[in-house]
Amino acid sequence: MNALHLARRCLNGARQFSHCLLAVGGLSCALLLNACSGGAGTTSGMNSPPPPSSTNGTAMVTLTDQPGDFLSYMVNVVSLTLTRSDGTVVQTVPATTTVDFAQLVNLSEVLTAQQVPSGSYSSVSLTLDYSTANIVVDNGAGGLTVPAANIINGATMAPLVSPNSQMTVTLQLPAEDPLVVTNGTIANLALDFNLTASDTVAPATITSSTAASAVTVTVNPVLVASLTPDTTKQIRVRGPLVSVTNTSTQTSYTVTVWPFFTAAGNMGQFVVYTTSTTAFTLNGTSYTGNAGLTALAALPAGTLTAAYGTFDTTSNTFTAAEVFAGSSVPGAGLDSIEGTVTARSGDTLTVSNTFLWPHAGADVTGGQVTAQAMGAGSMGGGGFGFGHWHGQVTVTVAATTTVTEDGQTGSFGPPEISVGQHVQAFGTFAANAGQSPTLDATSGSVRLMITPLWGQFTSAASGVVTLNLETLDELPPAAFNFAGTGTSSAEDAMASAYTVGVPAALTIPALTAGFPIAFTGFVTPFGSAAGSAPPDFAALTLVNFSATAGRLHLYWVPQAAAAMSPPPTAPFVAPLSATNVVMTQATVQSAAVHVVRIGPATFDPGSVSAGLSFVPSTSAPFMFFAIGHRSSWQFQTYSTFGDFITALSGDLNGTTALLGVDAQGPYDETTGVMTVNVLAVALSD
Repeated sequence: MNALHLARRCLNGARQFSHCLLAVGGLSCALLLNACSGGAGTTSGMNSPPPPSSTNGTAMVTLTDQPGDFLSYMVNVVSLTLTRSDGTVVQTVPATTTVDFAQLVNLSEVLTAQQVPSGSYSSVSLTLDYSTANIVVDNGAGGLTVPAANIINGATMAPLVSPNSQMTVTLQLPAEDPLVVTNGTIANLALDFNLTASDTVAPATITSSTAASAVTVTVNPVLVASLTPDTTKQIRVRGPLVSVTNTSTQTSYTVTVWPFFTAAGNMGQFVVYTTSTTAFTLNGTSYTGNAGLTALAALPAGTLTAAYGTFDTTSNTFTAAEVFAGSSVPGAGLDSIEGTVTARSGDTLTVSNTFLWPHAGADVTGGQVTAQAMGAGSMGGGGFGFGHWHGQVTVTVAATTTVTEDGQTGSFGPPEISVGQHVQAFGTFAANAGQSPTLDATSGSVRLMITPLWGQFTSAASGVVTLNLETLDELPPAAFNFAGTGTSSAEDAMASAYTVGVPAALTIPALTAGFPIAFTGFVTPFGSAAGSAPPDFAALTLVNFSATAGRLHLYWVPQAAAAMSPPPTAPFVAPLSATNVVMTQATVQSAAVHVVRIGPATFDPGSVSAGLSFVPSTSAPFMFFAIGHRSSWQFQTYSTFGDFITALSGDLNGTTALLGVDAQGPYDETTGVMTVNVLAVALSD
């Protein structure tokens, strides 16, 4: 990724990112090894998934993503193959599937649950097709759609258009840690397509005045993998209902997996387990536990469902926290948009940063990407396609609108929908050529989804935290019009003194003013917040960053322009030590990007006069050190800091330059010391 573009993102605190050098944070296997390009990927020797048998197991493949600069990144997955150690190749995605990677930042999607032959699998290959890609970069004002001719293959530097629109990424799994499929069990493979590391956006700074024709995205795919799903993210399983089991010993239902926007095909069958607390929303009606499963059983086979939950790697079972079915699933019966309410006037909502699912029958299938316009006209430099779009949607609600709140019981209505709330609205969409698009939800429904916020701590008293709001549902305060949120204009929510109600079950930490703190929950109903009324936000969870490890990123431009410092060939204070490695302040400042991120907050390690020190952790349960060589894309990994330093000392021979550093661990912004359990460097050789 362009270094200045990274700096803009990091120092603005817009999103987390990971360097392309490595994948860390508990991944059992990692690293992009091979990216190929050209026409259709080869299928020689591929086998279709065999039917269930005593010699087969289930390969559950989930797909997720790290944050990037994109509001939408829709491409087609045309192939996902597993290669067994004996050379057997199994195709696990038999049909082209459209994926929007920008929607996977906080979610893992079950891509396939196919039966495959038992055995040890040593590699996985993912083929992406960009021929109908819809890539929208974030310009802070609704986004810019990148022209097809400006989406570039990083290997050939040619546009990713037919007949050369496909790229295949092959990931070799470590010999000591392969994907093992055994008879009658489920093997997990969690894939992470890292948008940040995979794509370079130019120009470095994109604003509301930047023309779409001036923006290019250069693609060098980076894929990482783990043999266990990311427990920090919900997993979604989507597909038509096959059957329901409701007995004294098992409460579950079975679906045929249809990932993302798929509307046909068979990616394998999958069992979704439910509990007495599972929340169901079926055709706009809410249920809990067995009542929901009973209502689900009354729906016809083939009803579209979507479940959100977690996978237990011990029992190999997926248990749903929430289940949606029928018209409550985007794309099933009604048009749907998902986004953030940024203003409200009466029964009219302004929803920003929206994503559109057209209703079933809108001639959009799983193998198509935004080619179908949902009406003439454009807004903010982009059209109205099947995916993220640029600008805002006006949503109309009424007393007849059904309102549900994720994970909550009770009676809800339109008054619960307030500014800052993340919503999914169902109704009738109109593109309205030359005007703002609209969604009429008066006879539809609105789902209130759990919403994140973070800010700088100000004070706490009587279960209420006051903070200086930095982002609400990942949008800055300037995006919101808080008029009407309070009982009067004087009591409307204020970003500089935003109040969060914290339940007694959550412990409010002792923080100094200005320290970051984050919450998830729901915005207080419209017209009732602040002052003597309830706080602006009702928290469900609280995140205290006082003990959170930092993530360091340093990056030098390989061919530095005249205005930039060249990559250093002697980046550390000599001699390198197995107990403490030091980089001077001047060297840190010479990097095009120098940032430490602790939770949502960013710090500049170049501001510390003592420089930056790396000290190995003595207590971390997981240690990972790596050296990457840019010219060959070869990686060496080490389990001890001493071995890593010995190798690094030999590699830094006076001509090899340091291009980047990624590190993880507690960071002291006063002394500049980072106690690392993860440290990786990229060298120019």
